Amino acid sequence: MTQIFAHRGYSAAYAENTMGSFIAAEKAGADGLELDVQLTRDGEIVVIHDEKVNRTTNGSGFVKDFLFKDLRKLNADKNGPKKEPIPSLEEVLEWLKSNKMVCNIEFKNGLIPYEGMEEKVVELVHKYRLEDRIVFSSFNHYSIVYCYRIAPEIETAPLFIEAIYMPWIYSKSIRAKGIHPKHSNISDQVIITTMENGIAVRPYTVNQDRDMKRLFQINCTAIITDDPVKAIKIRETYQKRPLR
Repeated sequence: MTQIFAHRGYSAAYAENTMGSFIAAEKAGADGLELDVQLTRDGEIVVIHDEKVNRTTNGSGFVKDFLFKDLRKLNADKNGPKKEPIPSLEEVLEWLKSNKMVCNIEFKNGLIPYEGMEEKVVELVHKYRLEDRIVFSSFNHYSIVYCYRIAPEIETAPLFIEAIYMPWIYSKSIRAKGIHPKHSNISDQVIITTMENGIAVRPYTVNQDRDMKRLFQINCTAIITDDPVKAIKIRETYQKRPLR
């Protein structure tokens, strides 16, 4: 059965990358979460997508320039009724111990090379003994290869925007057990062949009904979506169909 990963949590209805969004995704029945990590000035791993806080909070400036205690004062739900702080990764991992969700941690280190971030994240995953429920991904493939070298027991999956020729061969060459391609840049046949070669395929960001149906039809490993509620409803209609 195709797994459903909530992209930055249930971000279609809640402030992205907040505990409120993650808890809502779990309550909705999502199989997993996708979230983004960066590093504060004092070395705390925090969950936020953009390199700057401007878009998603009531603050401004680069994440890397904030002390953790100052970052926590910002509201990550600036248009919402209540204050939502930017979560630390530790806070999320501690909460994950209360459920069975898989968590895809995306390293946001393409523009800013956060030194030591991989080691810090691996250390936290080990602390909470979540190795078998974590997938590391990044557009920075050097970063996930480094993660594999320091923690080969944790799955890695390169992120792609462009179409990659025979991605299963590339994945095996970097010891990745999955790929996270842009859904519109990968064909059904490439998805099927990649899975037949033992590599998980989790396309992003799948929000339209027709795209969800296409991927459920071929029993894709997982989809990453802003709207897990819609995805679950559509998946149910395909589960009832007899296998061809």
